[in-house]
Amino acid sequence: MGKIYDELKQSRRYPDPRQEAVIALLRTADVLRGRIEAALLPHQVSPEQYNVLRILRGAPDRSLPTLEIASRMITRAPNITRLIDKLVQKKLVSRCDHDRDRRIVVVKLTPRGLDLVNGISTTVDDIDAGGLASLSRAQVDTLIGMLDAVRSEPGGAR
Repeated sequence: MGKIYDELKQSRRYPDPRQEAVIALLRTADVLRGRIEAALLPHQVSPEQYNVLRILRGAPDRSLPTLEIASRMITRAPNITRLIDKLVQKKLVSRCDHDRDRRIVVVKLTPRGLDLVNGISTTVDDIDAGGLASLSRAQVDTLIGMLDAVRSEPGGAR
């Protein structure tokens, strides 16, 4: 039996080992997310807000249309408008009109947002690396391949 049974205080085995794998995967993702949330808490940004800032930092001119940001998010953001609203209130991003289409809203990273994302990135990168520190490079490569395969299954990718 995997360690997940002890962590969840469960004595009965799952009928299918794939169920155990999914539970272990979700639990692991939650543990890693908790570490990132704790690192972001002093900066008063959520993991989703941080993800938007990272996406904009890597974009040409540090700006993208709202729906393009949504399509690049790590986790689905059903209310991208509200997420952007909070970043605008914090003066980390600004909104502007699209050059050719008034229906498109473009979000731009502000200097304050750039300073914040640059200041936090090393910490988050260290958490990312530390979360998999017990794995060898070959194991990490195998894990990436397996996760890619899971997401490519019908219904696996959004």
